[in-house]
Amino acid sequence: MEQGRAEGFDGFVAARWSALFHLARLLVGGDRHRAEDLLQEALVKLWFVWPKVAEEAPEAYIRKVLVRAAARSARRRWWGERPVEKLPDLADAGDVSAVVAERSRLEAALAQLPPRQRAAVVLRYYQDLPDRQVAEMLGCPVGTARSHASRGVARLRRILSDVIEPVG
Repeated sequence: MEQGRAEGFDGFVAARWSALFHLARLLVGGDRHRAEDLLQEALVKLWFVWPKVAEEAPEAYIRKVLVRAAARSARRRWWGERPVEKLPDLADAGDVSAVVAERSRLEAALAQLPPRQRAAVVLRYYQDLPDRQVAEMLGCPVGTARSHASRGVARLRRILSDVIEPVG
């Protein structure tokens, strides 16, 4: 039975890793390292309840864990980083396409939103969840979730309109 549990969990993680990592990255404002930590923490929690949620809704469960962990992480003042004398070598970025640049710009704009607004925008518009599920994951009434999403989108528009240069 343990082997079947592990195979099912491994299959889920392999199939959904990219999307879950991207969600985690958006929730923490684009910080790749915090997103990896957040996703790892969520996957550990999912592993322990896997037999209960495997057949029902593992995607919804891990999304909820990610949102709550991101909110806790945002309240933390220190994540344990320590300064070093020499910075590691940076990888050569190579050719950066317009899509990657636009995604980075959006992630930077999302990072400027308060955590609950960011979570509401990401869940509602990136994950395409209905308002009711967003509210459930945020632990607030539906109207409050809608308000967070609306204010978040309005602020994103202001942030992104400041840097858009006219073409021509």
